Amino acid sequence: MKVLIVEDDRLLGEALREYLEGEGLVVDYIYDGRELFDLLEVSIYDVIVLDLMMPHVKGEELLGELRRRGINTPVLVLTAKGRIEDKERCFSLGADDYLTKPFEPKELLLRLKALHRRVVKDQNIKLGGVEIDLSRERVFVGGKEVKLGKKEWLMLKYLVENRGRFVSSEELLNYVWGDEPVGDEVVRAHIKNLRKLLPENFIQSVRGRGYRVEG
Repeated sequence: MKVLIVEDDRLLGEALREYLEGEGLVVDYIYDGRELFDLLEVSIYDVIVLDLMMPHVKGEELLGELRRRGINTPVLVLTAKGRIEDKERCFSLGADDYLTKPFEPKELLLRLKALHRRVVKDQNIKLGGVEIDLSRERVFVGGKEVKLGKKEWLMLKYLVENRGRFVSSEELLNYVWGDEPVGDEVVRAHIKNLRKLLPENFIQSVRGRGYRVEG
């Protein structure tokens, strides 16, 4: 699962990123909400964690603008505001969940997993002897589970969700690594690792076009 945290409290934001990454999630973190839409132009997330009380631009404004732009990524609102009126407003703007500060990081993790399961419920995809369970992030080849690293899982997930078309290295870099300073050689190395675990020709490649999983 790939998560974006938008939280102006840098100590909290970094602590949450460290905790969630330790639990196996891929996490990006920004403390200035004004960066949100620029980041969404180059990265795709499974869930966004959005603080409400931020300087420069309020979380409610960002939430409303997300939905106005047709961005349906699940949003978990994180805030010290606990009144029912605040919750009602956020849900009316398009929030999917609401967690009041202070909270236990474990509860945030459980809520993120629940949101993710809700989105990908019953999405078991079977392709050429490979079964991909999107809700549980598990892969089976010939009925036997194969273990993937976080990056390999995200790459395979993106290729499978875009099956039938070629996906460029740039797309994979944006989705899996975001703004990390890595290049095409890293994509090639991870594709090589995936191919060792998957049936021959499951991931096709054409120079200049990218990589493809047949639909």
